[in-house]
Amino acid sequence: MTTAKPLRVGMVGYSFMGAAHSHAWRTAPRFFDLPLDPQLTALSGRNDDGVRAAARKLGWGSVETDWRRLLERDDIDLIDICTPGNTHAEIAIAALEAGKHVLCEKPLANSVAEAERMTEAAQAAAERGVLSMCGFSYRRTPALALAKRMVEQGRLGTIRHVRAQYLQDWLSDENAPMTWRLDKSKSGSGSLGDIGAHSIDAAQWVTGQQITGVSALLETFVHERPLGGDLVGLGGHGDVGADAPRGRVTVDDAAIFSARFDGGATSPGAVGVFEATRFALGRKNAMRLEVNGTKASLAFDFEEMNVLSFYDAAESPDAGFRRIFVTEPEHPYAGNWWPTGHGLGYEHGFTHQVVDLVTAIGAGEQPSPSFADALQVQKVLAAVEGSAAESSRWQKV
Repeated sequence: MTTAKPLRVGMVGYSFMGAAHSHAWRTAPRFFDLPLDPQLTALSGRNDDGVRAAARKLGWGSVETDWRRLLERDDIDLIDICTPGNTHAEIAIAALEAGKHVLCEKPLANSVAEAERMTEAAQAAAERGVLSMCGFSYRRTPALALAKRMVEQGRLGTIRHVRAQYLQDWLSDENAPMTWRLDKSKSGSGSLGDIGAHSIDAAQWVTGQQITGVSALLETFVHERPLGGDLVGLGGHGDVGADAPRGRVTVDDAAIFSARFDGGATSPGAVGVFEATRFALGRKNAMRLEVNGTKASLAFDFEEMNVLSFYDAAESPDAGFRRIFVTEPEHPYAGNWWPTGHGLGYEHGFTHQVVDLVTAIGAGEQPSPSFADALQVQKVLAAVEGSAAESSRWQKV
């Protein structure tokens, strides 16, 4: 039993991200001491049967078929937005104006203009004690958090290179069915915003530097996909019958860009190379980041998410990278879980996200990443699209 004041959550959306967030809200207070007690108060979705079934499965106390009803309820303190990007701005701004804290999935919006409006609303709400955060959950992976700590400690020296990839293969089948992620009006962009946004945020967060300019290439390999079929996970098996209707893919399948970072007051900015694709056969969720400095290098791959590779030029110049298994009690987040050597999984990043958000709300402090941080990522996404549209011409962020 807890004596902490409740934090009553209303969540909008209940598919992939909704399930991950539900698990996090349930789990966080059972492994971490929190200043507030999260309660799964209400789940919202347009389909009555669907949202009721999801609420039963995921542990929510009540349902609404119109997200606006959540804002009218006195028993809701926070709105968690797990819907496609085209709905983020309307829901988040309305929630903040109604006095509800907000957690919004990434990317923050489908355009810079939307993200700017959301950021303005968040800043105005913060003056009234109403707080908001964007859900870049990979920040909460213990190995990446350890990488950031090492950079902050100066162990890498001056950063020279950043190499970031996010490789998946769930769209490699040209007959995988159409989903909202392939419709620009709903998703904003394809691999760029869906997974590339994670790489941009992680690279900037770990290095402490922001991207100032890019030269980019976007590619769509498959321009039409079956409208019907069986969804399996993110992809599935489309209807390939002779008369089966097909829909137009309006987003990128792959994004590649070079980047320059701003550095700091006493050091030049790093240079970076980024790649995001959902067509890399054999790569299931290879979110990778490598950073090379003047003293050391580090490398991370989410397909081995409990490991951080580290090379110290002074300590072992001939030995190459060593593997750090990030499960020790002194490592970020790890001490609240299992004994040393017992690794964590994908869902734990969302749990840590809830921990950091609830801790910040309890302290009355701005959670990170803020909407302003997410707006900066949105500007990088826009610069990538702008550069690709102009034959890879250098584009300032």
